[in-house]
Amino acid sequence: MNATVEKNYEILKNDALQDISKWQEKARVLVGTATCGRAAGALEVLDIFRKEVENRQLDVEVMEVGCMGHCYAEPMVIIYKPGFPPLCYGSVDEGIAKRLVTDYLENDDPCFDFAMAALEPNDMFPTFEDFPRGVYEQKIVLADCGLINPEDINQYLARDGYSALAKALSMKPAEVVAEIKDAKLRGRGGAGFPTGVKWEICHQAVSPEKYVICNADEGDPGAFMDRALLESNPHQVIEGLMIAGFAVGASKGYFYVRAEYPLAITRLRTALEQAREKGILGSSVLGSDFGFDIEIFQGSGAFVCGEETALIASMEGKPGIPNHRPPFPAVSGLRGKPTVINNVKTLSYVPHIIRKGVDWFKSIGTPDSPGTAVFALAGKVVSTGLAEVPMGTTLRTLIYDVGNGIKDDKPFKAVQIGGPSGGCLPESSLDLPIDFDSLQQAGAMMGSGGLVVLSEDDCMVEIARYFLEFTQKESCGKCTFCRLGTKQMLEILTDITKGQGKPEDIDLLLELGEDIKAGSLCSLGKTAPNPVLTTIRFFRHEYEAHIQEKRCPSLMCKDLISYIIDPAKCSKLCDACVGSCPVEAVYTKPDMLKDIHQDKCVKCDNCLVTCLPLYQAVVKVSPPVAVEGGGNHE
Repeated sequence: MNATVEKNYEILKNDALQDISKWQEKARVLVGTATCGRAAGALEVLDIFRKEVENRQLDVEVMEVGCMGHCYAEPMVIIYKPGFPPLCYGSVDEGIAKRLVTDYLENDDPCFDFAMAALEPNDMFPTFEDFPRGVYEQKIVLADCGLINPEDINQYLARDGYSALAKALSMKPAEVVAEIKDAKLRGRGGAGFPTGVKWEICHQAVSPEKYVICNADEGDPGAFMDRALLESNPHQVIEGLMIAGFAVGASKGYFYVRAEYPLAITRLRTALEQAREKGILGSSVLGSDFGFDIEIFQGSGAFVCGEETALIASMEGKPGIPNHRPPFPAVSGLRGKPTVINNVKTLSYVPHIIRKGVDWFKSIGTPDSPGTAVFALAGKVVSTGLAEVPMGTTLRTLIYDVGNGIKDDKPFKAVQIGGPSGGCLPESSLDLPIDFDSLQQAGAMMGSGGLVVLSEDDCMVEIARYFLEFTQKESCGKCTFCRLGTKQMLEILTDITKGQGKPEDIDLLLELGEDIKAGSLCSLGKTAPNPVLTTIRFFRHEYEAHIQEKRCPSLMCKDLISYIIDPAKCSKLCDACVGSCPVEAVYTKPDMLKDIHQDKCVKCDNCLVTCLPLYQAVVKVSPPVAVEGGGNHE
């Protein structure tokens, strides 16, 4: 390691260790205040802890941290107290927060009834590793998320943060490129392109000016991995971007972040300011002759700008429309200069590879897809949130062991993987290993890591229509096949969900889908038909039921269902469904039982939700009943 760089880094790390030592030996409370926590009330919980600690004059440090990944259990709180293992508490509300202060912080009762798990092995309480999720998860880029304050650079430095940058600065740029290339790190933004190859092309390009860009334009429905990483550990991504800049010979870096991520932008901006104050960013990084700075560019939320050339066009003030490749951005990108664009997760792996070595990284995952994969578990899975598992882990393990299975013990139907352009895989694919190549062969894709779990209550025709509607709206309109083809597919799917489909529509959808894939310029168009093609492939019978029987087997498509009340289960003494109906479609008959005016019903689901825990008298049926007035006629 360069002597000057090593000395300056050691000074920074020692200062950081000294700074955090002021509170490290005393009790401290960590409250997760990433977006998921805030949505669940974490800021109110944080305020209660601060007020209670102050009112009771306790010597306790209360701080904000990011997301641990257990979003289903937000608000989450971690308490460190000497003499006890660090304990994690989930679903913390005002009452639990006050109990934890009075019973645990003020006294010595850890309130195990409220605890989820301990963070370290002990004789008092199980750790996360004692549960299936902890067995199968292997955290690399998520390892510090939820454990450090993202707005305190010293907490990152104290955990060997920026040591990989210091190590890289003692190497030749070509050596850094070779390390990443040898590690077989593949882009985690969706395509899975070898990162080292992209860096090598840019490194070899002859130009006095080069750029590196972190693509944080995360626009997939149900995906929130990049946002959580930026909100929870922004310095990790910054370090990765700086190493990329050094490796390819760039002196300027950018974060392209969608403006809908205000907290991520705020925490990223704070992290950049702190890095500059420490001499990590600037004209002489850690005292070396390498100068590098980073700016934040806020995108306007166009999904297509996740594509490299559209992203560059957006940054140049042009419409976010993809361009033909070659030339690739690594040769001619931003302002015509060689440019490397990597995803947030891709760059987050870089410091770990440089610090721990190529062999360590390749020992995880599969030979062709080493490392881990970060997924956003959403939909009908019990434990929604972020999960990081080794490549090669099966979908069954991810959904049932890490995600704790399907809500309400409903039967599994399918999983939508890879974002809106990914494919829907059925139960027969549950033992498919998760890696770039296996998923592509199955008709899906890794994508950026969005994973939506579907149960028997989900109609695959409607799911396909929903995702196609998203990609159709987000199409830039440049390609005729994408612009008009997706629109025609959407119209056909909409007709089918309304019971207006024709037998020939299925073959027409298949034909259109293949034409759109072949005739579109960018990956948005090439992959937009995937949800339709895979649902027809695996769930053709549902399409046929909609078309031939005018019936939705999953009771999801509004035009093909009706709500009726079972008189055998209805109670004369209950009016809950009547009061819940916003359009007065539910009424009381002379015999005091309830019924529904089908011509008034807007199918809002209120009566079903209201009656479910009481009598379960309201039921959905398909095909819809066709009666005048009530719906209980025999």
